[in-house]
Amino acid sequence: MQFSQIHHCSMAVQDLDRAAVFYRDILGLTEIAIPPTFQPAGLNVRWFRLGSQQIHLLLEVQTHPPSQRHMALQVDDAQTARLWMKEKGINIEETVLIPGADRFFITDPDGNQVEIIEWKDAYLTIDI
Repeated sequence: MQFSQIHHCSMAVQDLDRAAVFYRDILGLTEIAIPPTFQPAGLNVRWFRLGSQQIHLLLEVQTHPPSQRHMALQVDDAQTARLWMKEKGINIEETVLIPGADRFFITDPDGNQVEIIEWKDAYLTIDI
């Protein structure tokens, strides 16, 4: 058995419509249909395509305290992404530098952190 990639990431949100506006209209993701078995089972979700992966928004009434948990979205131009977010009224949080990368954080309407990262140079990793 060998894992090949991340298929999807799930984000807990308190308002699916509000979150969908953010992921669709601000981040520019394409909403995709959920399986027809979900609504009859009482699952209230929205799915979005991101390249060959997906982001699933899950309705969850309980709020969570802020933490360092996040997902990272790769962009081809972090500076352009910064300007886009600022024009849309999204707060930008700069963070610790990673050699060969330009990155920052934003927060969705439900407080979920999203890292925006541009890899300028391949970051070399060493297995430990």
